[in-house]
Amino acid sequence: MAEDVARRRSTLDEVAELAGVSRSVASRALNNAPHVSRAKREAVERAVRRLGYVPDTTARALATRRTGVAALVVSGEDPSIFADPFFAQVIVGASGALEEADLHLMLCLAASDRGRRRVEELLRSRGADGVMLMALRENDPLIRTAEETAMPVVFGGRPVGPAPRWYVDADNVGGAREATEYLVSRGRTHVAAICGRLDTGVGRARYRGYRDAMLAAGLDPLPPQEGDFTEPSGAAAMAALLANRPEVDGVFAANDNMGAGALRTLREAGRTVPDDVAVVGFDDLTVARVADPPLTTVHQPVQALGRKMAHMLVALVNGQDPTPLILPTRLIVRASA
Repeated sequence: MAEDVARRRSTLDEVAELAGVSRSVASRALNNAPHVSRAKREAVERAVRRLGYVPDTTARALATRRTGVAALVVSGEDPSIFADPFFAQVIVGASGALEEADLHLMLCLAASDRGRRRVEELLRSRGADGVMLMALRENDPLIRTAEETAMPVVFGGRPVGPAPRWYVDADNVGGAREATEYLVSRGRTHVAAICGRLDTGVGRARYRGYRDAMLAAGLDPLPPQEGDFTEPSGAAAMAALLANRPEVDGVFAANDNMGAGALRTLREAGRTVPDDVAVVGFDDLTVARVADPPLTTVHQPVQALGRKMAHMLVALVNGQDPTPLILPTRLIVRASA
């Protein structure tokens, strides 16, 4: 084989074949990426020496029209949003899947006008091989830009309005319904919902699940007490509920951060949990396990959400046409309900 390719430039595929590894493993070895065994790395190095292989990344990029970059775009103004346990887990899942495909992960915020313009330019100029969009609000201009671009775009969660062609989401309606049904099954008759922003798909879906369960049980759903998925907003929403609905004996919080905030307010108000008020959250992040008391919650596979988004994006980049995906949820019972 070496003699045949000596007359022309060798390829990465030939290096991988001679080394007895996959093309992606050969690429990771050449780029000194982690998670390549010493034996495989040495086999690739031997193949490179024998074939006289010289990587030409510029020529490869021009030939394939690829940048080697995938962007994760989050609609948020505060860079610390990426430190939020939810988004941190999404990033872990996405980055691992992209690494296997030899794609670098680029993080972008797109809430300010400047941030949106930068992302719109990224989409229009094909400054990345593909984009994953998350936390979009109703009528977000990025939704329209994503529809018009020729670049592969995967949505993390369904935005408000018509479902996009490619998305990965959790069963938000079903999970919220199960959480509310559990509270009702524990004898709670005055159950309130601290929902997320109602201009987001996830906020509306989780309130819908709560409302469906209340109506099915013959109980009156309360108007949504809106938060913004942060702990302070959950604490403020719980304080408003205690002031306006003192009879509340159960709370479904649309994420664990807001659930933890609700627990803090109840504790400060002298209400015992779960005797006076039972609380259920959503996500099953670390904050739920360390809350006081530990928070009953709806588990969604957050890391898998990021991983599946990346897998779907890679499939699109490679010319495939994947189908949308809804990930299952399940109730995790702890001491708060």
